[in-house]
Amino acid sequence: VQLVESGGGSVQAGGSLRLSCQVSRSTYSVGCMGWFRQAPGKEREGVAATWLGGTTAHVADSVKGRFTISQDSAKKTVYLQMNNLKPEDTAMYYCVFDSGPCKIGNDATRWEFTHWGQGTQVTVS
Repeated sequence: VQLVESGGGSVQAGGSLRLSCQVSRSTYSVGCMGWFRQAPGKEREGVAATWLGGTTAHVADSVKGRFTISQDSAKKTVYLQMNNLKPEDTAMYYCVFDSGPCKIGNDATRWEFTHWGQGTQVTVS
């Protein structure tokens, strides 16, 4: 499984970015797919997740109301729309995928995923 991420960059506070992630080299047409982030000196945390091919979506409390996860299941691609970005959103964002059920809960630092992308940097100033 290969996860190809794009869309990171630098933006001013209050701005928006959209991250994309496509699953490639995979026979899976469904699975749990989402995003993690890790800021320097901070613990890695889940941001959003969705069931690829379905309608289930979950957004972490820390970004709820500002971030939205969506998908194009035919392209095996998920998107993370980030609005009203804040400096504390600055982090490396990682696309994640698991062929099994979504293992997520209220504690976003404990979400479990098998496959990870290389990461894309988001910087908010």
